Amino acid sequence: MNSAGHSEATAHRGLELTPFRGLRYDPDRVGSLAAVTSPPYDVVVRPDGLHHLESADPYNIVRLILPQAATPSARNERAADTLRRWLSEGVLTTDPEPGLYVYEQQDGDGMLQRGIIGALRVSDPAEQLVLPHEDVMPHIVADRAALMRATSANLEPLLLTYRGEGSTTATADLIERTATLPPLLATTTEDGFRHRLWSVTAPEDLTTIQTDLGRHQALIADGHHRWATYRRLRAEHPSPSPWDHGLVLLVDTARYPLRVRAIHRLLHDLPVADAVAALEGRFRVRRLDVPLPEALDTLADAACAGNAFLLAGDGAFHLVDHPDPDLLARTIPADRPAAWRTLDATVLHATLLEHVWRISEDSPAHIAYIHDTAATVEKAERDGGTAVLMHPVREEVVRELARQGVTMPRKSTSFGPKPATGLVLRALDL
Repeated sequence: MNSAGHSEATAHRGLELTPFRGLRYDPDRVGSLAAVTSPPYDVVVRPDGLHHLESADPYNIVRLILPQAATPSARNERAADTLRRWLSEGVLTTDPEPGLYVYEQQDGDGMLQRGIIGALRVSDPAEQLVLPHEDVMPHIVADRAALMRATSANLEPLLLTYRGEGSTTATADLIERTATLPPLLATTTEDGFRHRLWSVTAPEDLTTIQTDLGRHQALIADGHHRWATYRRLRAEHPSPSPWDHGLVLLVDTARYPLRVRAIHRLLHDLPVADAVAALEGRFRVRRLDVPLPEALDTLADAACAGNAFLLAGDGAFHLVDHPDPDLLARTIPADRPAAWRTLDATVLHATLLEHVWRISEDSPAHIAYIHDTAATVEKAERDGGTAVLMHPVREEVVRELARQGVTMPRKSTSFGPKPATGLVLRALDL
């Protein structure tokens, strides 16, 4: 971006959400809306996840977000060809007028989340408007950027949170009112979540939302790599252009608190016995011969008093807590805020992985990151490795560190529920 464009961008204040003409599946052309949706591209984690989604429906969105071919360029070309074909066949159609979209997710356990989907102005880090809390991996940003260039589309919204004033905000009132109307679409996906979507097009309603959001900053809950991709692509295109904005879902967590879950680690080549032996004199280790739910309750209690982890993979659970203070002082960087130095993820990466077990966090051959607790334990028991189960971080801690400009260790948190991919897309050339 040229200097004039940069100055103009930094003169803005607050979040700027712009209406767009959503690109959506024609329900008459697909088997079901649920069958064409997918989790976000980086959460298709089951060994058969990709095949399962591809076989669910010939028009499943996974063919766009995770195209399959022999080379990266061929994959992106295939995604672009598929998108063009679906547009020409009318499988995907463009809404008649620009709008913002109210999006609702609800599960059978009483979890209800509502937010606004729109095209958010891509801001610079110095503006402190969109706060990341994790680092990104350059090769993933490059991969997502190549896909977005090829398709000229934002294929899935990233998840941002902000803190409104609960149900008293004008946007919250508008969302509640909109949710009483007949939706544009309603579907229930195989994970049990019900999804509903409404379009907001009335000028006065759009102004209400835009004015309200203009007073807030946002935290990236899910989608750090896609936000970094938006920033890269904006820099590549002279402003003004459609690349000045990126597709997001904004959720007011004062009104609709998200679930914050831990992301667990699977250490492929480290048997539990070796992991426990290496901890002697460095951490306290207690064996727990109890079921997983009870072990997690014990972990939660221990986490209230300090750093704590559960190791699994040998048919039992091992509670690891009470680290040696001198060990922490030697292994954890002292130039960060106390809230960062005391994170479980910090202690895991700086002390346990790097110093005690000598495992590189950047090596997929040695470590995997898994969201599902039971699956992590099962994989460790099947493969003879060690599952390291984590206790989740509170959103307030994540937000405060982000405000200080401090990024957490990679894969520290999992916010949810994440928006389903495939309900509404944004084409940049329409």
